[in-house]
Amino acid sequence: YLSLCLCPYPQAELGLNEHHQNEVINYMRFARFKRGLCLKTVDSCFQDLKDSRLVEETFTVDEVIDMLDGLRTVVHSEVESELINTTYTNVLLLRQLFSQAEKWYLKLQTDVSELENRELLEQVAEFEKSEFTASNKKPSTDLIKPKLAPLNEGGSELLNKTVACLQEENEKLRTRLKTVETQATAVLDEKSKLEKSLKDLQMILGDQKANANQDITELENKVAALKCQFEKTLNDSAANQKFLEEDLVTTKHDLLKVQDQLSLAEKELEKKFQQTAAYRNMRELLSKKNEQIKDLRRKLSKYEPED
Repeated sequence: YLSLCLCPYPQAELGLNEHHQNEVINYMRFARFKRGLCLKTVDSCFQDLKDSRLVEETFTVDEVIDMLDGLRTVVHSEVESELINTTYTNVLLLRQLFSQAEKWYLKLQTDVSELENRELLEQVAEFEKSEFTASNKKPSTDLIKPKLAPLNEGGSELLNKTVACLQEENEKLRTRLKTVETQATAVLDEKSKLEKSLKDLQMILGDQKANANQDITELENKVAALKCQFEKTLNDSAANQKFLEEDLVTTKHDLLKVQDQLSLAEKELEKKFQQTAAYRNMRELLSKKNEQIKDLRRKLSKYEPED
């Protein structure tokens, strides 16, 4: 049966409002009707046994046992069927109550242990006795067909509080969303500015790097050409010594020119890269090239005529 939060009240009252107490009375009336049908069915089982089997004056033990076993099987089947039907009926009743509660976003709970509370069970029995036996009054039309009652104040108050809380939370979320949107817009603007500045800086550095690479490539090509010429000159025969000396003098002049060009290029590169991160790398590279030229000078000094 449905678990109710019962408290001892005078006159076998259940501690419910009038509407809910009327609903309980209607259910008890339905349960009494089903209980009466079950008892009538059990009585009919015994009566059928009397009419069909008890036609002789004496019976053997086996015949009595056989009759009792048959009666037990029939009664067991009837009682079991009624108990199962009662369980399913109670489930349907709970389903109605829970469905109505879910429409109001409520969660009902039941305490199964209270179903065996003898004190509460006796209180329900007293309530049933006072309603159905003591007064001997027939059920009124209002109890059989209860009309839809208006929403009680407790449900409305709970719903209003829930709606107010949701509205307050919604307003907080809107305010927070506006703040986040403002911050996000500011961050995006700052990001766009930084990206533009980065692109401009990359373009400037790219142009400077391209020019520096071009100058370095030209110098490297000139030094490589001179080196090839020196190696070819050293491999020439002694018969070409005079020509080699003249060629070396010309080469020396070319080296002086290259040195001047390198000096000028170094100054120009120093001016170009004095504001860039590649300045140190370029300066180190030029220092290495100067060292190579000094080595070339030392090699050429071996072929210069002595005074």
